[in-house]
Amino acid sequence: MPFIIDGHNLLWAIQNTSEDSEPVSDVQLCMIISGYLKMTGEKGEIVFDGTGPRDKDSFNSMGNLEVFFAGRSIEADAIIEDKIEASTAPKGLTVVSSDRRVRDAARARKAIALKSQEFWGEVQKQLSRKLRIKEPPEKRRGISESETKQWLKYFGLEQ
Repeated sequence: MPFIIDGHNLLWAIQNTSEDSEPVSDVQLCMIISGYLKMTGEKGEIVFDGTGPRDKDSFNSMGNLEVFFAGRSIEADAIIEDKIEASTAPKGLTVVSSDRRVRDAARARKAIALKSQEFWGEVQKQLSRKLRIKEPPEKRRGISESETKQWLKYFGLEQ
């Protein structure tokens, strides 16, 4: 299910829900969202108001997340609404924004509409799950006596 995300809206939601954390930049946010999308096997687009930084190279390697900047003369909300309207499968979209107008546009096309705070909670929950990698038993048990002798001999530390 592809995502369309209101970038500055999500940044604002993060800063208002996370009192203890450092502010998140637009690049950091995109990296986090890209990681989330990779974990969930989804694709997404994030739209920010304004023109963004002059050098946009850091936004080019976001994998399954496309990054857009609305520019000077149009709001991100209008671009998001256009993307919802242009979708050939709107029921498969998830639109992330706390702006009522954007969520209403999503619901009108039968897309899923999530508030930014809800989405960020889901992202945090998913990313906090640790992938369990099975450790070799030797890590806890140590190596055998014969292996120890081999290594001592290898390094010239035989007793």
